[in-house]
Amino acid sequence: MKVRKTAFLLAACISVLVLTGCDNEKQKIFEQAAADLEQGSYEYALQEYTESVNNEVNLPMSYRGMGIANLRLGNYEAAADNFTSALNCDKVGKSLRKDLYTYRATACFLAGLYEDAMADCQTLAQDYTMDADCYFLTGRVALAMDAYDEAGTNFEQAYGEDSTYDRAIQIYEVYLEQDMEADGTRYLEAALTAEPKGADDRCDRGRVYYYMEDYANARKELTEAANEGSTEALLLLGTVYMAQNDYSNARAMYQQFVNLALDGETSEEAGTAAKGYNGLALCDLAEGNYDAALENISSGISFAENEEMQSLLFNEVVAYEKKLDFATALQKVQEYLEIYPDDKEASKEMAFLKTRVG
Repeated sequence: MKVRKTAFLLAACISVLVLTGCDNEKQKIFEQAAADLEQGSYEYALQEYTESVNNEVNLPMSYRGMGIANLRLGNYEAAADNFTSALNCDKVGKSLRKDLYTYRATACFLAGLYEDAMADCQTLAQDYTMDADCYFLTGRVALAMDAYDEAGTNFEQAYGEDSTYDRAIQIYEVYLEQDMEADGTRYLEAALTAEPKGADDRCDRGRVYYYMEDYANARKELTEAANEGSTEALLLLGTVYMAQNDYSNARAMYQQFVNLALDGETSEEAGTAAKGYNGLALCDLAEGNYDAALENISSGISFAENEEMQSLLFNEVVAYEKKLDFATALQKVQEYLEIYPDDKEASKEMAFLKTRVG
């Protein structure tokens, strides 16, 4: 009996260890998904969060992670479904529920499901304390639905809660998308009434002046910001010079940015070089140096993540088209659309290229 009892206890202990090991492995997958999401590795994060859902690990957060990954990958309807699944989970706290409604409204808006997006915005207004982001999102949805007064009211609330350069630019860009530039410009003008307090503020002011097409003041603010150590100002200066067709000075700014990025002490700093390489490629494209553009795009891709990767890959398509290498351009745009299927401009590009390839 003693032998049997010992064997039974040993078997029980082994079972506990196996189950504990499985649970630890499942938790590691969930934690890796969170790390990949934060680093912008959205495809990996999506796979890992999907596995976490299958493993039933922290279901509300796993569904949320899937939704954010799909949102960043342009899979907007799938993202909305993920956020709905998260909302339908048990034990979803009020703070997380507000977060999920906000994300779902964003996904529905980007999918063109404006009524669904507005329904979530109304839920936010009725059941939760509104903040600047919620007001801005509601204004954006309302404007898309041609509810101009409602949009204006929400944008005023958003700017009242968050009177920053970034918020002013956000509102301006939304109005600009609807060919209502004058309505947005007043927010830019309001932002410029604040006194700059350092390089970051001067950089923001330079960006505001750029949007207003006041390039002289944009250069002035950005040059001062760059002299105070802002590397972002170099990128923006490149953009300002590009807008004036001054490719020589634009190239100098982008190259300086690349050099500083590559001289950085961390891999994160080096990773920003992709933005500079993309700028150099734009200069090359503007000047008809398509092979040079492809070289800079290739260099940028080796560092790029997220939005910069998307821009570089699209510019690669453009470069091959400009070289009249339509077959390669078509191949590249097909690969691009597998990653970014909702890019309408790329879809039009593919349709054009198909007419050029026999």
